[in-house]
Amino acid sequence: MLKMFFFCVSFIFFCVAMAFAADKKFETDRIKTSEGDLVITFIGHGSLMMSIADKVIHIDPVSNMADYGALPKADLLLVTHEHSDHLDLKAIDIVRTKRTACVVTDAVTKQVKGCIVLKNGESKTVKGLKINAVPAYNIVHMRSPGIPFHPKGVGNGYVITFGDKRIYIAGDTENTPEMKNLKRIDIAFLPMNLPYTMTPEMVADAAKAFRPKILYPYHYGDTDTAKLVDLLKNEKDIEVRIRKMM
Repeated sequence: MLKMFFFCVSFIFFCVAMAFAADKKFETDRIKTSEGDLVITFIGHGSLMMSIADKVIHIDPVSNMADYGALPKADLLLVTHEHSDHLDLKAIDIVRTKRTACVVTDAVTKQVKGCIVLKNGESKTVKGLKINAVPAYNIVHMRSPGIPFHPKGVGNGYVITFGDKRIYIAGDTENTPEMKNLKRIDIAFLPMNLPYTMTPEMVADAAKAFRPKILYPYHYGDTDTAKLVDLLKNEKDIEVRIRKMM
């Protein structure tokens, strides 16, 4: 009886927090999957929150994007790489509990302990969700000659399987061969801002290669998202959705 009471209280808090996220500030989309509806909350920049059934997933939570104390705690936490606009210890401390499983890169685990490390190309099932780590790196854009903003082998993108849907969160990357060789991606989040990630042309090139059913540009700063929409206007099987992810 007591266990049921605490379950009900937790569920009510979860619903209130999700309502706060949707109604007070953040846009949300609802995606049907074979395991129930997946709710995607667009927090900002590279920060996302997803929920399905009784699981809450935080991706790259950063404090200046949200009041994380008002959002649900994480059952699963994913961090793509160690840069401060993706790795924020304050936000992680707020959303993480003793029951939170976290999946990170080797560089991130130097700051965040007790996590599962996935190297590029590795996969693991965590909290009932299959997670594949996809290499995230620059080919063209360099911090200085020969020094990319994101070196190969350091950062991850993640493909998460929710029932019959595969969601790709790319992290900070360009249109790499590994990205373009992805298969059966239902939803993709691709970064689009210079000089750190991709131009609209690069995003369009990648999308035409692996053909996600829904494409969300994110981490796009001042980039004109209308340009991407125009570049993909004839790709009828790729739906470009623009949300507030600057």
